[in-house]
Amino acid sequence: MIAVAEKDKEILIAAANRDEQIGKVEADRDTRIKSATANSVAVQGENLAKILIADSEASRREREAEARGMYEILTKQAEGLERIVKAAGNNPKDVVLLLISDKLPELVKMQTDAIRNIRIDKITVWENGQNGPGKSSTANFVSGLYKAVPPLKDIFDMAGMDLPGYLVNSQKAEES
Repeated sequence: MIAVAEKDKEILIAAANRDEQIGKVEADRDTRIKSATANSVAVQGENLAKILIADSEASRREREAEARGMYEILTKQAEGLERIVKAAGNNPKDVVLLLISDKLPELVKMQTDAIRNIRIDKITVWENGQNGPGKSSTANFVSGLYKAVPPLKDIFDMAGMDLPGYLVNSQKAEES
């Protein structure tokens, strides 16, 4: 019996040693996992920081490029205006006239567009044909409709400028 008890004791000691070794191996494994996880998190953090820095740098370069582009545009506009002023003999009135004359086609288009889509095909006009010397009520209606759009002379007057003489004379001829 002593031999059996001694053998059981050795088995228990061996089992305890084995459990202790397993515990050490598991503790070592857990430590390595924690260390690897910490290293992984640190690497991910570093990578994220690098990405954010690179993104920030790219954004800064983009804003600088936009600023340089805007500077170039404004510089070219200033140079163009300087040439216009020189071409007008440094006369502010002539400068404005040159600038507005450049926009004249757009102004005329806006005037015609203002009445272009007005539908007059559904208007019934009852008239006796006697509405003043030489004009019918219908003619007066259409004429009044066009006069509702400010003429070029009024636009120039609002800008503090005078129409060139040849345009004023042609307008007077049309009114006659």
